Amino acid sequence: MHRQRHGDRGGRMFSASDDTAMMKQIQATHTPDGRVVDVGPILSIIEGIFRRAAPSIDSVLNGKHEHTDALLDEKANLAAYDGILEALAYTIHRISCEISCKCTSGGGGDAHGTTMAIFNMLSTYSWDVKVVLALAAFAVNYGEFSLIANLYATNMLAKSVALLKQLPDILEHSSSLKPQFDALNNLIAAMLNVTKCILMFRELPPQYISPEMPPLSTAMTHIPTAAYWTLRSIVACASQIASLIGLGQEYTPSATEAWELSSLAYKVSNIYDHLKTQLALCHQHMDEKRYSEAYQNLVRLFETFQIDNMRILKALIYSKDDIHPLLDGSSKARVSLEALRKRTVLLLISNLDIAHEDINVLRNMYTESRTMHDNHYEIVWIPIVDSDPRSPEWDEAHLHRFTELQAMMPWHSVHHPSLIEPYVTKYIREAWHFSNRTILVALDPQGKVVSTNALHMMWIWGNLAFPFTKEREDELWKGEVWRLELIVDAFDPTIKEWMDSRKYICLYGGDDIEWIRKFTTAARDAAKACGVTLEMAYVGKNNAKERVRKTALTIAQEKLSHSWVDQPTLFWYFWTRLESMLYSKLHHGKSIENDQIMHEVMTILSYDSSDNGWALFCQGQMPEIARAKGDSALESVRGHEKWKENAERDGLVPALKEHLQSIHTPLHCSRLILPGIAAGIPERVVCAECGRPMEKFIMYRCCIE
Repeated sequence: MHRQRHGDRGGRMFSASDDTAMMKQIQATHTPDGRVVDVGPILSIIEGIFRRAAPSIDSVLNGKHEHTDALLDEKANLAAYDGILEALAYTIHRISCEISCKCTSGGGGDAHGTTMAIFNMLSTYSWDVKVVLALAAFAVNYGEFSLIANLYATNMLAKSVALLKQLPDILEHSSSLKPQFDALNNLIAAMLNVTKCILMFRELPPQYISPEMPPLSTAMTHIPTAAYWTLRSIVACASQIASLIGLGQEYTPSATEAWELSSLAYKVSNIYDHLKTQLALCHQHMDEKRYSEAYQNLVRLFETFQIDNMRILKALIYSKDDIHPLLDGSSKARVSLEALRKRTVLLLISNLDIAHEDINVLRNMYTESRTMHDNHYEIVWIPIVDSDPRSPEWDEAHLHRFTELQAMMPWHSVHHPSLIEPYVTKYIREAWHFSNRTILVALDPQGKVVSTNALHMMWIWGNLAFPFTKEREDELWKGEVWRLELIVDAFDPTIKEWMDSRKYICLYGGDDIEWIRKFTTAARDAAKACGVTLEMAYVGKNNAKERVRKTALTIAQEKLSHSWVDQPTLFWYFWTRLESMLYSKLHHGKSIENDQIMHEVMTILSYDSSDNGWALFCQGQMPEIARAKGDSALESVRGHEKWKENAERDGLVPALKEHLQSIHTPLHCSRLILPGIAAGIPERVVCAECGRPMEKFIMYRCCIE
């Protein structure tokens, strides 16, 4: 009859599931008195009991016995909880007795009634405390049962108690009892998960999320349901253990018992999954609020005068003092932010696709700056990555790419991308307009931003741009005129020697090798006819690395002209400097109508954007320059007889320039392709040929060479 009553309990158990009236009944028992009870330590003890009890039962079922020596190491930890348990021990004892009596008496069949009785005993406690105290009461019963079962075969005291309780020989019934205990352990694990999740809701910081605010308010409406089914499961587990008492050797397990526990485990696990989802939404809400708060603090920090740059750098890179967040590229040692105190700091901000050319050219400038006492600055690489470096998406390939780039840099870098907080990334993107194209943000010794992108200044003037302020940029532009020295700087010693020797020089570009062959031959013939020596240099084409490499190799093999075939980075640097000049001028509000340098730069960039070649001619460092697109340039040098006489009188460059102007036609189709950046490109760009506004198109480009 006892077994029959136990089996019937499973059928009645689900008849009242999640009924609205039942939930109202549960809520009616909830009258908390406002006391705050820290039940976290008690839950730790409960977990320890279940952790040790489950292997003990398993060891008995498998015919093995657990050694107790390993359990002595937590004795000191348990003693620390005495104060907390002292005030709650009586309540735990009352619940334990309630469970034991109701689950072994004739009224034990009413699982819902027993659950409600426990709720009434815990009416003055919060939901999390109710669940932990009920779980503690069951842990006491289960722990005592586990001790007897574990010591039954080796300890006469345990054997005697088992005889008085008329417990069956668990070892003898191991095969038939194993499904029950497997189901029991699964349900206990599910109850622990739900309990810990409920405690996590209680521990959420109210300054970032309040109980009245979604998603926490939504989650809190499900807590009573979770508490009910956890207590209901405790009653079911206690009934499973109690059902063994008094049955002795005649015990025959029922399949319904394991089914009841498994069904409850399934239901409680679903509740846990739902609570876990709600908890994740709460954490997401808190993270967003934290990040918003941190972002606003960062904005205010940059708006406030600072004595030095340390508060700014800590806010950007790493605010704590527990680790050294930087890697010194020269010594490869971890260093603190103190290495940057009161220094001009350049923040090199990029993703993991930063070009090697960027690093190589910047490395040369950085190394040069180490020998200049007046131009001393520090560079810090801040990698901005799309996937969270703390997430599983950050794999070995990402880490390898990061460490590979880091090893190329002689300056400081962030030790790991995970140090950069999301709100810092947001600030960098929104305030400094970073959009995956490398920028160099300059901070003065007080941490004030003096340039949101000093990279353009670096590419144009190198270390002469120090301290990278707008005033310094203005000063440098005032000393510049459009001439070959500005176009190629001094990065090519051969061209510099030509300039110093006042030789006639022709720079040409494009990737049409047939046009190059025709043009170089015709240009030399024209110079010879005019009685002068013409030096020629191939400067490639923008954003066409592989095609330029092949073209330069052919030019070198056929000895058509000078080229940078052995220094391919110079092709990139040449075009990057021209683009930097354009961006710098745009940033200063210049246009082709009022600035000659900008006009000439846009002209060359539009030449390069066409499918033809182009050329410019000059003499030494003289400011007069003749330039033309491919067809016009080739036609002019081929028809040198038309301007040869003027060249003998006025010089080659003035004569050629005059001739090009005479054959200029209003019919043209100019293109200007500029790499996309988040800021700096004006809505209105005029044609360098005729001054009319150019049409604006959006171009998406993927070029794998």
